[in-house]
Amino acid sequence: MKNIKHVLITTLGILSFSGVFAQVNILNAKIPEEIGLKTEQQLLLDNDEPLEYGYVDDRDRLYSKITWEKVVLDERVNFPLYYPIDTNNIGPDRRSLYHVLWNAVKSGDIPKVYGDSYFSQERTFEELKQSMQKIDTLDVGYDQFNADGYVDPEYIIQRDIEAYDIKAFLLKGLWYFDKRQGEMKYRLLAIGPAAPDVNFIDSDDEANNEPIPLFWVFYPEARAILHEAKAYNNKNSAMPISFDHILNSRRFNGHMYKMENVYGDREVKDYIKDNALMQLMESQRIKDKIRSFEQDMWNY
Repeated sequence: MKNIKHVLITTLGILSFSGVFAQVNILNAKIPEEIGLKTEQQLLLDNDEPLEYGYVDDRDRLYSKITWEKVVLDERVNFPLYYPIDTNNIGPDRRSLYHVLWNAVKSGDIPKVYGDSYFSQERTFEELKQSMQKIDTLDVGYDQFNADGYVDPEYIIQRDIEAYDIKAFLLKGLWYFDKRQGEMKYRLLAIGPAAPDVNFIDSDDEANNEPIPLFWVFYPEARAILHEAKAYNNKNSAMPISFDHILNSRRFNGHMYKMENVYGDREVKDYIKDNALMQLMESQRIKDKIRSFEQDMWNY
């Protein structure tokens, strides 16, 4: 009986501590402005940080493969990464993964962004902004310019890439077999939101709507930010899940579209063309090949 009571008390303590992250101070607030503000006692006890990666010596990696995955946001299991896309009618504690990354890039909390997943092309914020924005002039504006030499602002349309335009997230990670631990592990290296080209984003042509990476972020630099940002937990809103936890624990569904290879890291679509089913099967084959290595280690 005492053991049961001890377990119940411990469980309630964990739940009450976890509940601090969702709707902070909502039960003690006297005015709406106090919702989300932590007390001095809570700030002193709040030492929550991302789970630190352990040191892995290169000699301990008996086997490793770098893979690239596409996490399509149309799938229900990936919805926590996509929503909310409209932030006008929702609290500041609820943001999509794209909003979190893009706001961190704009504020400088993520100091470096790259144009490729190999981190060879660093991009400035101005270059990035231009690639995510389209400014066009209506036909009436051209007529006005030809007649009067200027264009009224009402005839100029600006189109920015927003959260609802993001179709997928691209992930680059390393699968490796740790011979000290005797198990296969995964380490996320880079993440990039993907959306159609801003110049053709509203086109009805499906060929122009293929998502391309907007930018790449070195994942370890973004871990602290993604740990502070919480995704919605559909089963229990008192216990939201950090984006860092979702990604590191692989609580998403993605398919591998590329694995490092002798052909210059060519993608699956480069050698299996115009056959989506066979491309998915090849993605599954790559995944099974990596997972089978761990099982084969224990066969005698």
